[in-house]
Amino acid sequence: MSEQSERSAQTGQNARGEQSARVTYAVTGMTCATCALRIERGLKNVTGVNHASVNLATEKATIEYAPGTIEEGRFERLIRDLGYGAVLEAGRGTDSGPVVDSSDREKELRGREIRKLRVSFIVSAVLSFPLLVAMFAGLFRIEALMFLHSPIVQLALATPVQFVIGSRFYKHAFKSIRSGSPSMDVLVALGTGAAYLYSIYNGFFRDLPAGQSPALYFEASAIIITLVLLGKLLEAAAKGKTSEAIKRLIGLQPKTARVLNNGEEIDIPISELEVGQIVLVRPGERIPVDGEILDGSSAVDESVITGESIPVEKSRADRVIGATINTYGAFTFRAIKVGRDTMLAQIIRIVEQAQGSKAPIQRLADRVSGIFVPVVLAVAAVTFLVWLLAAGDMTMGLISAVAVLVIACPCAMGLATPTAIMVGTGKGAENGVLIRSGESLELAHKLDAVVFDKTGTITLGEPALVDVVALNGWSRSEILRFAGAAERNSEHPLGVAIAEAARSELGKIEEPRSFQAAPGKGIRAQIEEHTVRVGTRSYLAESDITLDSIEDRIEQLEAEGKTVILLSVDEQVRGLLAVADKVKESSRTAIQTLKAMGLEVYMITGDNRRTAEAIGREVGVDQVMAEVLPESKARAVEQIRKQGKTVAMVGDGINDAPALVTSDIGMAMGTGTDIAMESADITLMNGDLMSVVSAIQLSQRTMRKIRQNLFWAFFYNTIGIPIAAFGMLNPIIAGAAMAFSSVSVVSNSLSLKRFRVKQGVST
Repeated sequence: MSEQSERSAQTGQNARGEQSARVTYAVTGMTCATCALRIERGLKNVTGVNHASVNLATEKATIEYAPGTIEEGRFERLIRDLGYGAVLEAGRGTDSGPVVDSSDREKELRGREIRKLRVSFIVSAVLSFPLLVAMFAGLFRIEALMFLHSPIVQLALATPVQFVIGSRFYKHAFKSIRSGSPSMDVLVALGTGAAYLYSIYNGFFRDLPAGQSPALYFEASAIIITLVLLGKLLEAAAKGKTSEAIKRLIGLQPKTARVLNNGEEIDIPISELEVGQIVLVRPGERIPVDGEILDGSSAVDESVITGESIPVEKSRADRVIGATINTYGAFTFRAIKVGRDTMLAQIIRIVEQAQGSKAPIQRLADRVSGIFVPVVLAVAAVTFLVWLLAAGDMTMGLISAVAVLVIACPCAMGLATPTAIMVGTGKGAENGVLIRSGESLELAHKLDAVVFDKTGTITLGEPALVDVVALNGWSRSEILRFAGAAERNSEHPLGVAIAEAARSELGKIEEPRSFQAAPGKGIRAQIEEHTVRVGTRSYLAESDITLDSIEDRIEQLEAEGKTVILLSVDEQVRGLLAVADKVKESSRTAIQTLKAMGLEVYMITGDNRRTAEAIGREVGVDQVMAEVLPESKARAVEQIRKQGKTVAMVGDGINDAPALVTSDIGMAMGTGTDIAMESADITLMNGDLMSVVSAIQLSQRTMRKIRQNLFWAFFYNTIGIPIAAFGMLNPIIAGAAMAFSSVSVVSNSLSLKRFRVKQGVST
């Protein structure tokens, strides 16, 4: 690979664990799904390529290959040899640089293509208009305009359209035939070429009775080319709108950052900002990169990242995210992540990856497109022969064959799926729902069940100590002293809550002499000369500690939805500590909405059954899986899948990783940590359970659009080809219908931009 390619390639491991690098090229000149398939097959045949995908809607080729196996410029040459342009895309941010848009060269090529189409269409329309006037003059016998029926006049007008403006179709047709995969250009070139040549024959070489005007079809060939160009122009403009989400995300990052250097404020380009530098942000400004506040406080509008419209209060030690908006206060922060490591850069990479991916439903369109053009050529040939041999009408046979060739162009089929995927994933990103691939977007609409982790998902994940019950003559302070010391080094949320409460009331807690954790059960610590256990009743029961006398009190606390932690000192129970985690405001609404949509909802937790069922009742979950250890969550999810259900697991993306991987779709809640964003199928940036509803409803709406697009694409050809073959369709009307079919598919996909979530339904 070239030096630039090496810089732009992303290296990692593929699904089989092999070393794999990835590059993306902007491809110009594709006209239909067959073009994309031809490039894709060519790339897959290159030794060392693990995977290749070409997306007609994004006009990009993504290639995964074994590093060091591909010679320099191999991909570019292959794509260009097939008759298309190839431009290596710059990475979305370098190690120290900002998030950047595609290379200037790529944008220039795309703009040049649109300008070329516009000029070609205008010139073609100007030359074709007199031919259209001639057709109407002949129909209505307008003598003043009959000079336009002259074969010489029509030949002079049609020839530049056919061979100068229409040369693109002949060039691409020749290259596609040479590569063994005839494309849409073959159909256009054959159809218009046949009408043009037949008109020359009729106008200049055919013997006609005196006074009879020759049958000319120059207007058909010229107007078809004009309409195809118009369709391509409108399609190019519409396709540009499908990627607006990426453009908006890229445009969010400021171009400069104000850094403090020896007490002096200096504005520097964002590309020069380094990790560790101190950045000053004033009211109303966008935060340039991710960091941690050192001094000052404010409220930050994070809606561009999370979709949550309410500003979040920030103060010292809080994290801030690049591209979000500081509202009223000024503060300084230390840059922690810059360039391609910022959350914005990660979001852009995920959205780009999703928009360039293929959904499984697209395989049908790809298979049909692969054989479609040869089949149409055969149908056109049969149509011509049947009219010629059975009806003895060569003219009708030719016109019908031309109509078959023109109306059958498979552009709409190639755009049906990727345009909807692009708009759907972009819309998701705007609402804080990051969908990693087209496959994940498609699968989400098939879900039968959703499994929620409790802590941090249904609840806020910030438990607090709410009750202390002293037993056997002990005092509250004694219980907190021993429990707080035992939990001092704990990382478990419940242990942290106990330690913080002890520290708050006592001021200082001592260091245990030893500490041993039993995951999901409790801890054992040595404090002074005492053996202290803090944990569940089952954990204490393992040490033969009797609990009979306090069972009623434990059950009473658990019935209130509290998690009860027991404290024993030297094998004697000395106190109960009740910890409660507040349920998120959106949890009940989201769960009821999911149930109204026909999905089964489960809650899975390590809490005891009584506490878990109390939380379940509060939020409306009927199926509660309690006392499940972290390592058993994946098995619990697998058991639901074995019932034949398609299951989504919703968790925090780290502790629930095995269960997320085991499920059909893993949804990571929270703030979009690196691990969650890289591992989850869907990342829900704002931690609101209504985002789960959003993801599923967006999938349903997107799949509805894809099915509509595919139905009309197939229906259009299924109905149009027989009508054309039976001579009931004028080639000009066929050209107009073909040109606007692609535009209608893209426009239908763009209507997804109006998607919004309501409880129970999507609109």
